[in-house]
Amino acid sequence: MRSEWRADRVGSALRGENPAVLRRLDAGFAAIGDVQFLPGYSVLLTDDPAVLRLSELTRSKRLAFLADMDRLGEAVERACRRVESGFRRVNLEILGNADGFLHAHVWPRYDWEPEDLVRLPVWLYPREMWTEERYALGPHHNSLREAVGAELDRLTA
Repeated sequence: MRSEWRADRVGSALRGENPAVLRRLDAGFAAIGDVQFLPGYSVLLTDDPAVLRLSELTRSKRLAFLADMDRLGEAVERACRRVESGFRRVNLEILGNADGFLHAHVWPRYDWEPEDLVRLPVWLYPREMWTEERYALGPHHNSLREAVGAELDRLTA
């Protein structure tokens, strides 16, 4: 059963009840991903639950959201380069196919990924990677959470 904050990620972030939120940014919330089979996976959530797509934002808000996505991507890159082995790059995606609110995915990619998957979209990883308990976000990810948060703070200062 999904916890209440997962059923309303944006609303729970606005209420300060979303435990995945790392920082409040200009146009949204930086959050660490529910699954961590690629350590450092993060998500930028819109701060308006009624917004379904990027094109629904005003031009200035759209640019602020994209700037936040860039900032979160750079923070994940810096943190993963520092605390994870084999960091390769970051992929940024705005898809919106499964969740009906504007959000952006920040996927760190690694040299140690399987050869047949390393050059493909993350969404082609086997389904069990998304549901296995060992990849679920938990207390053992606290140092990574702190590293991404600290990088966000440096980039904001």
